[in-house]
Amino acid sequence: MTSTRVAVGVTFMRMDQRGPEPRPLPQDSTIVRLAHCSVPFYRYLYGTVGGPYLWWLRRSLRDTELASILRNPSVSVHVLYRGGEPAGFFELDTGGKPNVNLSYFGLMPHAVGLGFGTAFLDAAVEAAWQAGARTITVNTCTADHERALP
Repeated sequence: MTSTRVAVGVTFMRMDQRGPEPRPLPQDSTIVRLAHCSVPFYRYLYGTVGGPYLWWLRRSLRDTELASILRNPSVSVHVLYRGGEPAGFFELDTGGKPNVNLSYFGLMPHAVGLGFGTAFLDAAVEAAWQAGARTITVNTCTADHERALP
């Protein structure tokens, strides 16, 4: 197996106050905060959402390491379902309260371009505020979707 180095620029963002009212998701959509996320299901979400954008960090973890992260009470995984099937996910980390980090966020390839990504991001940000954030942080990079930055 050969590896290739890819240079990316990383942008760190911080939000210190609430924005406008969150936009609504489509009627056939719901977001479920998972009470327990199994390692295989997380790998499915992470790989499907992040694969096109070269997400690698969680793929490099052993199952035991990933399971430890997923069991951490400060980490929550939220899945967007549309029409009954997964369409995206986000992960929050409240371990640095009052800072809440939006660790991962994205749509599955079949859901990209359908016009509800902004509403889904609004829901992720609202979930961070609801988790007690005074500050929300997130980072993105040049390998992420072109709409990751405004």
